[in-house]
Amino acid sequence: MISVDIHSKHFGESQVLGRVRFELGQGETLAVLGPSGVGKSTMLRIVAGIDRRFEGHIERPERMAIVFQEPTLLPWRTVLQNLTLVHRGLGDAEAREALGRVGIADKAGLFPGQLSLGQQRRLSLARAFAGKPEFLVMDEPFVSLDVEMAEGMMRLTEALIAEVGPSVLLVTHAREEAERLTGRILHLEGSPAVLHPEEKDHLRCVKP
Repeated sequence: MISVDIHSKHFGESQVLGRVRFELGQGETLAVLGPSGVGKSTMLRIVAGIDRRFEGHIERPERMAIVFQEPTLLPWRTVLQNLTLVHRGLGDAEAREALGRVGIADKAGLFPGQLSLGQQRRLSLARAFAGKPEFLVMDEPFVSLDVEMAEGMMRLTEALIAEVGPSVLLVTHAREEAERLTGRILHLEGSPAVLHPEEKDHLRCVKP
């Protein structure tokens, strides 16, 4: 069970987040929608454990993975090394198999700068799923992709989620992505931002 109970988050004197509270069961998928600048990425960084300067409490499994807006790859390491350095226990054959699942097995010896943006995003997905995470957080994973490339990435993401079965938290401003990839949608709104359920989901969002 993933349990999120953020009371507040400040940057200096400015309060960015108010009460943000929800639970996520094993294998459950949840999207948080909200306009740009409302605090979605800030919330995600707290949930993922990157930002620990907040008031509240988060419970999450140790085996988790993050897919950021940008690929965040190591440019001085090969495609294969970008997997094996993150997942120390991953053998060469397993790493190549992970690359094969996202369609870039033939790029194993290249460096990230030699890949297209779509191929870099595929490598990010391979890296996220290679460790078979129990909890996956995704921050606007299809931003800046054209329609055809975004469709391909969504199909790939759907297949990987179905195969591995993690709990998923998707942060996005695109409703069609949220409806397609997740089973529940919440909204981050206001200033400071607080979380609101959709009408049909009001019983599944934990109330303060």
